[in-house]
Amino acid sequence: MTARDPVLVDAHEPQPAPRRRRSLSTASARSLSSKRSPSPIITFTAAPLSPDVKGVKNITRKVIKTLEGLGHLDSSDMDEQEEDYETDEKLDLSEVEAVLNGTAHFTSGSSPENFKSRRSNGTAIKAAVSSPSDAVGTSREVEQKKIDWEIPRKLLHSSIGFFTVYLYVSEGNVKNVVLVLWTALAVIVPADFLRLRYPRFERIYERCLGFLMRESEKKTSNGVIWYILGVNFALTVYPLDVATVAILILSWADTAASTFGRLLGSKTSRLPARMPVLRLPLAPRKSVAGFIAASITGALIAAGFWTWIAPFRSASTDVSWWWDGGVRASSSLLGSLGIDGPGLGGAGGWVGLCAISLMAGLVSGVAEALDLGSLDDNLTLPIIAGGCILGFFKLLGLFSS
Repeated sequence: MTARDPVLVDAHEPQPAPRRRRSLSTASARSLSSKRSPSPIITFTAAPLSPDVKGVKNITRKVIKTLEGLGHLDSSDMDEQEEDYETDEKLDLSEVEAVLNGTAHFTSGSSPENFKSRRSNGTAIKAAVSSPSDAVGTSREVEQKKIDWEIPRKLLHSSIGFFTVYLYVSEGNVKNVVLVLWTALAVIVPADFLRLRYPRFERIYERCLGFLMRESEKKTSNGVIWYILGVNFALTVYPLDVATVAILILSWADTAASTFGRLLGSKTSRLPARMPVLRLPLAPRKSVAGFIAASITGALIAAGFWTWIAPFRSASTDVSWWWDGGVRASSSLLGSLGIDGPGLGGAGGWVGLCAISLMAGLVSGVAEALDLGSLDDNLTLPIIAGGCILGFFKLLGLFSS
């Protein structure tokens, strides 16, 4: 009996053999699992999402976490992607999409190289959005790549100036020109009303004349209407030479500002909200390059017109400034001073021409850059430019007399 007790006791004790078998089974299982082919690493490529589909990000997170738990996703990649998603939520989606169009080009590759390139692009995007100066520079690069030169529109816009010069030199009747413009306006205004009211007519209209319109004009009134109103106002109210210069400024200075603003605007700063000294409201969307281009073009228009174009017209009574005599003063002023004759009040030659050119250039740049709310610059530019030039002539004639 005593000899059996150890045996009975040993029978109830845990046997070492099963433990070895369990350890062997565990080791064999590990060796078998190690021999299996590794599961492919899945990476997800983030694309810019609109605010309406933000919920997709949360679903993507859950899928990533599930795959990580199953061993089908590398945890390091998941952490990096999770960090990307958290950062993207803090960014403005509109700004990210704008930057993506110019700097980041994501592809749906699954290799680590593609993921690393996506990460580097994402880092560049975050830096561009977080730094205002870098964001402005990047947006300007995107704008430069997508420049719409509006060549048909600018050609039509500039051709009006050459037609105006021809009518002035050939001594065309101003009343006939104004009548033709009013007749054209009587046709354009009803057509524009029908375009904005009836979609079928709008499709026909834009199919024929849409290449001359800006995208902003397709839902509002046509800029040609304001162009004709500004030209008719100048021809009706101002002297013929002043009105001609105002129309040339509208035709050529405005075109130069738009062209050089698109070409060099990204390399110069934007205009301030207020003009120094005078505190006039300026359009911050316009650039210093466009302002300089409009000013130089306006100065050249004034100098060229009163030096070479005005002498071609035989009638000298409707010219406000002559090279030899200077500014033509008003008849009432000359009568009060007891002066008879052609009414030339001085400030001729290079001094008068330089003064007129500088003034016309400054007026052209400021009038083109003014921000007058909903008023179209095709209407305000000839009115402001012509009024300022006429007022300068009167002051110059007063002081020179």
